[in-house]
Amino acid sequence: MTDILADWYLWTKALHVISVIAWMAGLFYLPRLFVYHEETVKTGTDTDDLFQTMERRLLRAIMNPAMIATWIFGLGLVMTPGVVDWSMLWPWVKAASVLGMTWFHMWLAARRKAFAAGTNTLSGRHYRMMNEVPTVLLVLIVFSVIVKF
Repeated sequence: MTDILADWYLWTKALHVISVIAWMAGLFYLPRLFVYHEETVKTGTDTDDLFQTMERRLLRAIMNPAMIATWIFGLGLVMTPGVVDWSMLWPWVKAASVLGMTWFHMWLAARRKAFAAGTNTLSGRHYRMMNEVPTVLLVLIVFSVIVKF
């Protein structure tokens, strides 16, 4: 198995990067949709239905598959011999940050359900502030992987 992982390392890494980019795009965009949905749309209108459709499709068709692919290819990289030195700090920082990113994804999915049920109680300002979470996690992940502190 380790020979296969080593042979496919560059392909796995490329697919991991592509998956991360798609996932991050959704993690940045969905909270912005929530800001506009909360601040400009009345519940039960055609525009409300349109926003709910956009939010649902973004989450289900792009973000969920991208998150799953990110995890699959990322775990493939972790299992490739010689790629991760667990005695260093960087893989632990990355792992914690990826778990945080996954939590944020699930939080967004719960917020989408609240909009669909007409029970959203959070403000546009709250969504704007939460939109910074993936940025902070992204910075931690990139620095930990590139600098390998």
